[in-house]
Amino acid sequence: MIARIWVLLGAIAGFVGVAMAAYGAHAGLAPERAALFARATEIVLWHAPVLLFLGLWRERHGGWLPGLAAAAIALGIALFAGAVAALALGRVSHATLAPYGGSLLLLGWALIAVSALWRHD
Repeated sequence: MIARIWVLLGAIAGFVGVAMAAYGAHAGLAPERAALFARATEIVLWHAPVLLFLGLWRERHGGWLPGLAAAAIALGIALFAGAVAALALGRVSHATLAPYGGSLLLLGWALIAVSALWRHD
């Protein structure tokens, strides 16, 4: 069941990333803000397939590491991309969350590496 949650969150992240790309293309943001918003969109779209993968990885191999990695990635996407998007949209106060989100993304990637090396059988 938990594996399906990560697949679901990956699909939602993909949906949100495409919606962000569409918004960014039509919002008429100043060039500097448009570049920041595009970066936030990239963060979401780069990590959406990772959540899909982690759901499948957990389903096939089990263990708690893929789930922990997925949780770190999902929260990291929200905090990092959300903070960058907020900054691009003029909500500077949320920018302070970016380092926490980035750290969670790094942790998620590290946990994926550990999970790949860990024997699950």
